[in-house]
Amino acid sequence: TQFGKLMVAYLEWGDEVDLEGDEPIQALLQLYVKFHKLAEEDPSWDDRGREWFKKLEDGDEEAQRLWRWFKEISLKEFERIYSRLGVEFDTYSGEAFYNDKMGPVIQKLEETGLLKESQGAKIVDLEEFGLQPVLIQRSDDATLYATRDLAAAYYRHDTYHFHKNLYFVASAQNDHFRQVFKVLELLGEPWAKDCEHVPFGLISFADGMMSTRRGKVVFLEDVLDQAVERIDKIIAEKNPDLQNRADIAEQVGVGAIVFYDLTRRRIKDWTFDWDRILTFDGETGPYAMYSHARFRSILRKAKERGVAPCNSIEEIDFSALDNEEAKSLLQTLEDFPNQVLRAAEQYEPSIVTQSVLEVADKANRFYNAHHVLVEEEGVSRTRLLLVQAVTVVLRTGLNLLGVAAPEEM
Repeated sequence: TQFGKLMVAYLEWGDEVDLEGDEPIQALLQLYVKFHKLAEEDPSWDDRGREWFKKLEDGDEEAQRLWRWFKEISLKEFERIYSRLGVEFDTYSGEAFYNDKMGPVIQKLEETGLLKESQGAKIVDLEEFGLQPVLIQRSDDATLYATRDLAAAYYRHDTYHFHKNLYFVASAQNDHFRQVFKVLELLGEPWAKDCEHVPFGLISFADGMMSTRRGKVVFLEDVLDQAVERIDKIIAEKNPDLQNRADIAEQVGVGAIVFYDLTRRRIKDWTFDWDRILTFDGETGPYAMYSHARFRSILRKAKERGVAPCNSIEEIDFSALDNEEAKSLLQTLEDFPNQVLRAAEQYEPSIVTQSVLEVADKANRFYNAHHVLVEEEGVSRTRLLLVQAVTVVLRTGLNLLGVAAPEEM
């Protein structure tokens, strides 16, 4: 019912905010917070929000107009941030997209005898399965999340004929999805088993969890901007003559946030800590990205000297790799594809993150223990081939995680 609440708020105080300005999401949030402050003192505001959401479901012209406007504003901002993160979506379909698709679902529930009446509302009783009843339709005929998720599942199955229908939603919604999938199963849909909730933990800041209703939020764009600014200062100190510093700071700053989020298992909650996220030492994105840049630099230096990596197995001098560091690194490189497959099977990107860090760590140990560019050309070319393999795996791993692999830093 968030859109219903926003509609009420806009109609009441829309002249106080600028939805066409540079910060439309902040303006919408301002309206949303003001609504909830009043609703906490006077529940009738919530009733008005539900009334407008019901109008939206019923196709009211004004409600539809406001919904389309709010949605366009939001999607425009989302796409701008997604672009910065290197993320693209093929299609967008919000809750209201399923308004005309819920009727057949409710009819199906009635025909199968699953729909029961309780205190004027319509529910599906799941008590025998150890789950709370699923509220399908309120007494005022308005629908709820479960109804729309059921309609969405049918739409996705009929449209995409999916092999898997994955829901990447916070772990707080575990029970909700258990209910939805159980209803699909009771409806006799064989593809219900192919619907799966992939939960993830939440990020908190030092002063606690965020709350949209209370306006206690941290905007992702502000976090990214600050990360880039901090990284830029670090680069300016370490490498003041670096060309394209602004572009590299953007890559490393944004990448540091993404990488750190994917370092721990997705189900784990974690607390935001700038010092741990942006350090160039330890299990961080900057460390992995710097390692890639470091080994790319070695390859460039070799090229300037006219030395190239081996390009056939016959050219390899295996004695150049006959040491503990090289053998350990080679084993980790060989295992990388298996780790990627394991990550895909478990929906667990942290497996890739840890593999990237292991490659970076072992590659740096090898480099610190053994010279790559030496007098013996066969040794140099063999070790350069190993360095080249390291850069390929690091770049592949970082890109799989949605993180850039800078050529220099």
